[in-house]
Amino acid sequence: MLEIVFVKPDALPRSGALVLPLAEAEGAAAAPPPGGLRQRAEEATGGAIGRALEAAAFKGRKGQTATVWAPGAGLSRVVAVGLGKAAELSAEAAEAAGAALQPAVANEAEAVVAAEHLPPALAVALAMGAVLRAYRFDRYRTKEQEEDKPKLRRLAIATADPDAARAAWAGQEAVAKGVYLARDLVSEPGNVLTPAEMAERCRQLEPLGVEVEILGPKEMRKLGFGALLGVAQGSANEPRTVVMRWLGRSGAGKGGSNGAAAAEKPLAFLGKGVTFDSGGISIKPAQSMEEMKWDMAGAGAVVGLMAALAGRKARADVVGLVGLVENMPSGTAQRPGDVVRSYSGQTIEVINTDAEGRLVLADLLWYCQEKYEPRFMVDLATLTGAIIISLGHEHAGLFSNDDELAQRILAAGKAVGENCWRMPLGEAYDKQLKSDIADMKNVGGRPAGSITAAQFLQRFVNGKPWAHLDIAGTAWASKEKGSTPKGASGFGVRLLERLVAEHYEG
Repeated sequence: MLEIVFVKPDALPRSGALVLPLAEAEGAAAAPPPGGLRQRAEEATGGAIGRALEAAAFKGRKGQTATVWAPGAGLSRVVAVGLGKAAELSAEAAEAAGAALQPAVANEAEAVVAAEHLPPALAVALAMGAVLRAYRFDRYRTKEQEEDKPKLRRLAIATADPDAARAAWAGQEAVAKGVYLARDLVSEPGNVLTPAEMAERCRQLEPLGVEVEILGPKEMRKLGFGALLGVAQGSANEPRTVVMRWLGRSGAGKGGSNGAAAAEKPLAFLGKGVTFDSGGISIKPAQSMEEMKWDMAGAGAVVGLMAALAGRKARADVVGLVGLVENMPSGTAQRPGDVVRSYSGQTIEVINTDAEGRLVLADLLWYCQEKYEPRFMVDLATLTGAIIISLGHEHAGLFSNDDELAQRILAAGKAVGENCWRMPLGEAYDKQLKSDIADMKNVGGRPAGSITAAQFLQRFVNGKPWAHLDIAGTAWASKEKGSTPKGASGFGVRLLERLVAEHYEG
């Protein structure tokens, strides 16, 4: 991960790149603060930077960049990056600037950002944008040319109050590491990241103070996880359920505090973890099936969230559950028309074996509330293609039986750029799940497919405050966008970390 250091703006760097975050003020780039690094650079180059930016029509619009090559003063380049309107400076704009500047300096040995005119919070947001944009998954590249590899390993940010920025960055760096972990998991190929392998990677959270319990097929059969096990029965790779507990409030987790808080109910986050989804007997078309390695993005987000919360020592009790299966066609695979008995005791007629994620979550949801009595449950899943038809790749679908929880999730998502859109639930949709031979079907037909999937999940919530995030359209980026490079986005980690931080700590 790109290292961030905060330094005082004492002097111009002697080599590498200088980055100038500039705001737009009345149609022109805002003037630098007196004595700032930009002014020093201008003086050292005889005003060449300002003239070059003017010639490049640089105005300081949000995310706009302009590069001045070899301007003198020992620098290889100066990169100007826009912050948007001076009167509307925000964390979102600063993060966008950080994301925009990172590719421009990626091939520099060193770079310094002249952010002394930004308050520490915005300097940290800029750092987050640069770090998240710098993510690469190159584990399996063996012949990549040296010139194609980024050289920048450390980004220095010059700020008027580096101590305050460092203190704020400590927590945000843990969040960034959680996003990286989620992206790594989602990027792994299915032949590597089997359910057993992903469970072991969850165990790697233990040094952070997370308690990790892994349930194998034997334990799940004894419990009665009939819905989850039905999905997994066609694969040679056996399923796992992983329970992760961070007790940062009641005291069992590192950083927690003992006392009356020990009796407080935990927050619960659950993730669909289909490490590869062929569709089973209801097999998917061959085109783009390779993308189904990321059908475990909901589980990846939960693992990343737990790492983020433990990494910054969140003062909250949180339980994360992930159901890990592989959905494959074989002689032992679940058939359309089969009836399974879920952990709740409710029976499900399996009409389509490619509607498998809801079966995994059905057992997890009931087990979670029965064992942990959480304050609320939030599940994340790449559940339906229908949500992409509804919302494209700009918003995740949000379904909830609790207005307060829903509004908090919407606000948290907006604050970190992981936007959600609330979708309806209702009895009329629920009727589409009626089965002739069992308590319910696992699909309700093509109309309102994402809604009927949520209605299915709600049958296993038992009235507990709950929200479902359908992230099928946001878990993977087909092209770079803001602080998300092409590939796994890690969607959900920052959103839910912000939810916990703003409403459920202390």
